[in-house]
Amino acid sequence: MRYLVRHADAGDKRTWTGFDDDRPLSDLGRRDAHALVELLDGYRIGEIVSSPAVRCVQTVQPLADRHRLEVRVDGALNVDAALELPMSLLLDPDRDGMVLCTHGELIKPLLSKLRDLGAPIGERARAPKGSVWLLDSANGSVEYASYLPPPGRA
Repeated sequence: MRYLVRHADAGDKRTWTGFDDDRPLSDLGRRDAHALVELLDGYRIGEIVSSPAVRCVQTVQPLADRHRLEVRVDGALNVDAALELPMSLLLDPDRDGMVLCTHGELIKPLLSKLRDLGAPIGERARAPKGSVWLLDSANGSVEYASYLPPPGRA
């Protein structure tokens, strides 16, 4: 199983005056980041990889702390990254238990590409802030996909 996480709420980027990658989680986002730990309780978590954006790292840091893992930062999960590396990670059967935290701008085309490759992901697939997609792959394709809404919200 792989876990594709969209970073939690980080407020309104239009009102943020600094570099966008430095924008931190809002109070709601911090609550969601802590709730993510409970949301994924019982699932195997073995590796956590995040976009370098502060909001992404902060989203998965409580999960990393719970599992005594380091958050590995990878620019291939940036907001404007190409799909190739994230796709290869999601389809790699040896990456069981991997959490990827990234942005809606990357998740939406990833879900679309996975759907084009036969993954059971509907045309109206959602990925709001703080949500998680559970993805299981075999034989080079995603055979199972399940959406978990942001903790505390359906």
